[in-house]
Amino acid sequence: MTGTDVQKEAEDSGPSGYAAARLRLLTEETRSGPPRRSALADLTDEWLTGLFAAGAEGLRGASLVAVGGYGRGELSPRSDLDLLLLHDGGDTKAVAALADRLWYPVWDLGLDLDHSVRTPAEARKTAGEDLKVQLGLLDARHVAGDLGLTASLRTAVLADWRNQAPKRLPELQELCAERAERQGELQYLLEPDLKEARGGLRDATALRAVAASWLADAPREGLADARRRLLDVRDALHLATGRATDRLALQEQDQVAAELGLLDADTLLRQVYEAARLVSYASDVTWREVGRVLRSRAVRPRLRAMLGGAKPVGERSPLAEGVVEQDGEVVLARAARPERDPVLPLRAAAAAAQAGLPLSLHAVRRLAATVRPLPTPWPAEAREQLVTLLGSGRPTIEVWEALEVEGLITQLLPDWERVRCRPQRNAVHLWTVDRHLIETAVRASEFTRRVSRPDLLLVAALLHDIGKGWPGDHSVAGEIIAKDVAARIGFDRHDVTVVAILVRHHLLLIDTATRRDLEDPATVRSVAEAVGSQGTLELLHALTEADALATGPAAWSSWRGSLVADLVKRVSAVLAGDAPDEPEEAAPTAEQERLALEAAATGSPVLSLRAQTEPPAGQEPSGDPEPLGVELLIAVPDQPGVLPAVAGVLAMHRLTVRTAELRSLYLPDGVDGSVLLLDWRVAAEYGSLPQAARLRSDLVRALDGSLDIAGRLAERDAAYPRRRGVVAPAARVSVHPAASRLATVIEVRSQDAPGLLFRIGRALEDASVQVRSAHVSTLGANAVDAFYVTGPEGAPLPGDEAASVARKLEETLRG
Repeated sequence: MTGTDVQKEAEDSGPSGYAAARLRLLTEETRSGPPRRSALADLTDEWLTGLFAAGAEGLRGASLVAVGGYGRGELSPRSDLDLLLLHDGGDTKAVAALADRLWYPVWDLGLDLDHSVRTPAEARKTAGEDLKVQLGLLDARHVAGDLGLTASLRTAVLADWRNQAPKRLPELQELCAERAERQGELQYLLEPDLKEARGGLRDATALRAVAASWLADAPREGLADARRRLLDVRDALHLATGRATDRLALQEQDQVAAELGLLDADTLLRQVYEAARLVSYASDVTWREVGRVLRSRAVRPRLRAMLGGAKPVGERSPLAEGVVEQDGEVVLARAARPERDPVLPLRAAAAAAQAGLPLSLHAVRRLAATVRPLPTPWPAEAREQLVTLLGSGRPTIEVWEALEVEGLITQLLPDWERVRCRPQRNAVHLWTVDRHLIETAVRASEFTRRVSRPDLLLVAALLHDIGKGWPGDHSVAGEIIAKDVAARIGFDRHDVTVVAILVRHHLLLIDTATRRDLEDPATVRSVAEAVGSQGTLELLHALTEADALATGPAAWSSWRGSLVADLVKRVSAVLAGDAPDEPEEAAPTAEQERLALEAAATGSPVLSLRAQTEPPAGQEPSGDPEPLGVELLIAVPDQPGVLPAVAGVLAMHRLTVRTAELRSLYLPDGVDGSVLLLDWRVAAEYGSLPQAARLRSDLVRALDGSLDIAGRLAERDAAYPRRRGVVAPAARVSVHPAASRLATVIEVRSQDAPGLLFRIGRALEDASVQVRSAHVSTLGANAVDAFYVTGPEGAPLPGDEAASVARKLEETLRG
């Protein structure tokens, strides 16, 4: 039977005919999805038109209007009918009789009905008082009666909506937020409400309302398909349960999946999650744009100038190479060329997360469309930017989701596709697999001061459950994948092995601590053998806690934490041996010795700034990790204040210190004195490198006291305050008395920031200690620096004095 035949049957047979035609339509296997919803709306229109014609004989100035979902022509099998009987206020008794002739047949068939009887003025007044009524009227559609009456109401309601948008849109946003708080996020719930949860059908309707305001518009790509998919699932849910429900309960998911021709309930949930994620992302982008437009309307340029100090509209502030902030978003610089810069997506993402700003939709889409794939292995900068992004805390989540919606994550990490939107049917888990991995990285970012290799911790956090997309034990499968990913992103063999061990054994500590006898030496030895080293144990301890905290409140407690800490303490004792011998100092290279002799002869600093180059075409790169930035060699006659002077000059020139070595170099026989040698890797924050002659000139002035570095840095920070979007863990300073026989080792773990090394060096100078050598490394956004210091006589510091220096340094960095 064709759609026309179904409608003819409904017209000829009255209510019973409509019911039969409706049942026939819903059981047709050849028609589903949008065609069936549209046909059901058409069928209902025909029936109600017949009812209206029979009841409105002789009545003028009345019309029947479909609103809400019915107004959009989207009737699911058990949808209620939203109807407005509109009249001009003339014959109210006839209108009331007509209403009875319309509503009672609907109720007699057991259909849910949301109805009202109003004049156009009453409808507009109610809409002005009730936002939900106004939203329903935005989808008003004429069904029967006076077409002109319906059209004039539609025109007036749309005009009201657009005129009142600056007031009503914030109300709508607040409604959406309150609903999300009550119902949760559709893309993570095991039993989601397809309509009310965040990312569901209500949010999709809200986006239509925003578009109708002409104030802003949602990203349209994929949104219609996401909405259609959610409606298809709701249709199948109605047919499977026979009820007007929007909640996709666990016990009904297999039947709904079968109704849709899907493999199983997990496939169903994954499709629902993907659609909800796209709707949620579109909502975030849209409400951000609404806020931007409303702010720009509220603060006109002339008023902003009168207020003073506010940033003019459209001003761009640089964040990183090729990346700037504009209007509260991170966008690409005008000179950025994504097609020539494969690291740009990660650099932009890291800059956005560090600044606590969203990536603009236009920037993400341009990157997705034009950027070239990264080479294998990745350049060192790409790896560092990934680590910085992962270590940025909560802002990482929004930035990561923006990249994921546009396909950039699976382009960077192809193995991500198997865990993307994958449900976890475990009441302990709050998140899908992919979101759990990001949540774990966020939690791990809080523990970066506890470990000496925060980069390995963050990458292991990202990958620890990557094997859940494969059959079998996810830890075993994950170890294989983690090895491949870690090697691809550029870690050396040792680091790849550590990451693989962390992924393979990420459940080892919690399982052993809660299920085994820790008094049994064999238990502790087995864990020690699996872990292998103190450094890996330290990382595994932090990963265990981050994983549990990211799982849900039932996965971690103070009791579990104390058991794991006890196990770690016992394993550490097994792994501990005698303190290692003092490492032999490497002999200087010919270039280092040349610079040292020149510095000794001239009595002033000498430096060399040498850019690193890629290996010639066809030549294999060396086995050493790729250097970060360019090599800066400085030789300075041994004197106080060298470390803060060099670090301060580099900060003034916006050079980021990636790695740094400082040591005393004793000159050949016959040459008096000693020279401090600094072998550093530096990179420009953005723009080009300064000239070596300019660096040397400023260094000379810094050492003789004629250059006020602290004042210059303070002036720059005041003029261009750095946005701090990330609330980083507090700096931690510790003393390692057994690490050296010749000096006291003070280790600093802190958030990297411009001028950090200058502040550390100045604090150590103020403490009247001598820096014998320094070993500085920047891992993503984390600085892990070790300083070998002595007292004025060249001996290690007494314990209480060392503790005092460390405490004061920590206070300086936290102040």
